[in-house]
Amino acid sequence: MRPIDLSVYLVLDPELCAAIGMVETAVRAVEGGATAVQLRDKAAPHAELVATGRALKAALAGTGVPLIVNDDVAAAIEIGADGLHIGQGDMLPHEARMRIGPEMILGLSVETPEHAAAADPRLVDYVGAGPVFATATKPGHAAPTGFGGLARIIAATPLPAVAIGGVKHGHAAEAVAAGARGLAVVSAICGRPDPARAARVLVHAMKKAREA
Repeated sequence: MRPIDLSVYLVLDPELCAAIGMVETAVRAVEGGATAVQLRDKAAPHAELVATGRALKAALAGTGVPLIVNDDVAAAIEIGADGLHIGQGDMLPHEARMRIGPEMILGLSVETPEHAAAADPRLVDYVGAGPVFATATKPGHAAPTGFGGLARIIAATPLPAVAIGGVKHGHAAEAVAAGARGLAVVSAICGRPDPARAARVLVHAMKKAREA
């Protein structure tokens, strides 16, 4: 398994990050303690996505924070990203693993215990579990699970899980109690006046939740 710290997993949104841009948002969030960064921009043309990804990869160099690309396996390879994240409607995990090779991190969205149980630890490194709540940042998402549903999803897999879907720093204790290793956030960092401070708040919340 390729290790990844899921504690504060930033998912970049081009619209929410528009004021300062995705690269600057990521840089400031990492300064504040974000542990992983995912580039998610489903509307961008391929060349634009690759250009943004390469700028992010350069900006994160030396931080130890991995860059994960959502959905677009070709872009992830061109960027030289640290990982790829796929959903249930994207390519199958074994196909993704064949494309990206053995070294790249592979994440998989799981929305039910059945999805989680089917995730093969020989192929997948972590799961994004949820959505916990309804969220405007991902139109057409599955029905929200709540924390009870989150716990059932996480219990169905040995893989480390990050809670996603409308989660904020105030949800850290419930997410950790459900078995999550971290919070995957969009609006809790993107679009905030001070992404570094927003990330620090999340880091502190996760630390308190683990110590409780």
